[in-house]
Amino acid sequence: MRGDRAGMSAARPPEGAKAPLGGSAPRAAGSVGARSSVRRAQAGTTEAPWVRYTLIGIALAFMLLFLVLPLAAVFAEALRKGFGAYLEGLREPDAWSAIRLTLITALIAVPLNLVFGVAAAWCIAKYEFKGKAFLTTLVDLPFSVSPVVAGLVYVLMFGAQGWFGPWLQEHDIKIIFAVPGIVLATVFVTFPFIARELIPLMQAQGNDEEQAAIVLGATGWQTFWYVTLPNIKWGLLYGVILCNARAMGEFGAVSVVSGHIRGQTNTIPLHVEILYNEYQSVAAFAAASLLALLALVTLVIKTIAEHRNEQALKATAELPPEQPAPAPAAR
Repeated sequence: MRGDRAGMSAARPPEGAKAPLGGSAPRAAGSVGARSSVRRAQAGTTEAPWVRYTLIGIALAFMLLFLVLPLAAVFAEALRKGFGAYLEGLREPDAWSAIRLTLITALIAVPLNLVFGVAAAWCIAKYEFKGKAFLTTLVDLPFSVSPVVAGLVYVLMFGAQGWFGPWLQEHDIKIIFAVPGIVLATVFVTFPFIARELIPLMQAQGNDEEQAAIVLGATGWQTFWYVTLPNIKWGLLYGVILCNARAMGEFGAVSVVSGHIRGQTNTIPLHVEILYNEYQSVAAFAAASLLALLALVTLVIKTIAEHRNEQALKATAELPPEQPAPAPAAR
């Protein structure tokens, strides 16, 4: 026994001596591997740098070729003969008529779609009912139907040989080849934009705040105005911007129902087509530049709205949880 104890004491390292490094080597290697994994996760990709740079270069080249250059070509062609010729192309009576009709159509279609979009989003996001999936499908219908087909549907319904054509002729009501038909076609192709922007936003927010407001005695209008609307205002603005841009730039459905009557039923896209077919390239691109400017303004406002919306969501997520009120002391 004494020999065994002497052997064990001899095997022990003296006090103050460092332990061998062999056992800590795997731990160090594991920590290094963990740190490299964290770095790769933070980088967002595990590809080599040349792969990332190649993909970024391809994306930038695509944007330059298919977005920036066509947009620059519109303004270059519009100003090819000078700023005076550019203004002259916009001063024509037919151009002013097309601009006026485009603005009138947007001023009618966008508010109608605003009311419908908010109502549809409120109904779909806040309530459960039979036929909810069918209603959501109907909201998405204009995305899947060609605008030309939509225009033909209105011609079939309200044209001279359509379902309501004879009755409309008897009462001297013009819808097809007139402003009402243009407005109807524009409303059809643009009504999903606001609803589809608000539905996922309202679903993510839930209805706890609305229920709390109702419990506290708020009416339905007060709940919408003071609770729901502040939470969806930036998403609503984003949807209105997209709806307005599509309303002012719509071509297919409007082309079918307008009749291409110069000075009466031509919107800006139809006016551009007519001028281009008549080889009036400067005037055509001058009118097209208005739509390009609209696209740029829409892009700027969209970026601002998205930034404000992200800031609002971030501020809401960082709010501390509400503390329950202390219970009254027992007497």
